[in-house]
Amino acid sequence: MADKENSITRQDPNNYWEQLERLEKLIRASELKAGVIFSFHGLILGVFFDRLEELQPLFQEGALFIVLASFWMISSLISIYFCFKCFKPQITKKYEKNVLFFRDAVYSFGSIEKYTKRLIEIFGEEEDFYSQLGQQIYIESMIIDKKFQHVENAIKYFALSFIFIIIIVIVWFIHLYL
Repeated sequence: MADKENSITRQDPNNYWEQLERLEKLIRASELKAGVIFSFHGLILGVFFDRLEELQPLFQEGALFIVLASFWMISSLISIYFCFKCFKPQITKKYEKNVLFFRDAVYSFGSIEKYTKRLIEIFGEEEDFYSQLGQQIYIESMIIDKKFQHVENAIKYFALSFIFIIIIVIVWFIHLYL
C-alpha cells in the first residue's frame, strides 16, 4: 500500500516541462498570427497611399467615400492596436517570487549566489518544485489567453476593415465607370 501511495504522490516533472513547451509554442503561434495581420495592414495601407492620387476625386466629390475611408482607417488602427497588445500582454497580478519567472530570477533574489541557492532548495523539495512549475504554467496560460484575446480582436477588426475596403473599391469602380 505504501508503494502505491508513493507512486501516486511521486510525479513526473517531464509532464510539467512538456506542458511549458506546449505553452511556449502557443505563445509563438499567437505572435505569428498577430504579425501576419499586421503585415496585411501594412500592405493594404501601402496600396491605399500609392493610389491616393487616383482616389483624390472621390474625396473631393462625396462624403460617402470620406466616411467609408474613415471607418476603414479606424477599424485598421484598432486592429493594429490589438496586434501590438498581443506582443506585450500585461499581467498585473502579484505573485510570490518564483525561480522560474525570468524577471524574478534577475531581480527578486539578490545575487546570483542567492538565486542559485534558492533554485537548488526549490528543486530539492518536490512539493516546492511542482508548486513553482505549476505557477509558471498558470502564468503562461494567462499570458496565452490574453494574447489570443488580442489576436481574436485584431482579426475581428481586420475583417471589418476589409469589408470597408471592399465597399470602397465598389464605390471607386462605380465612380470610374458611371
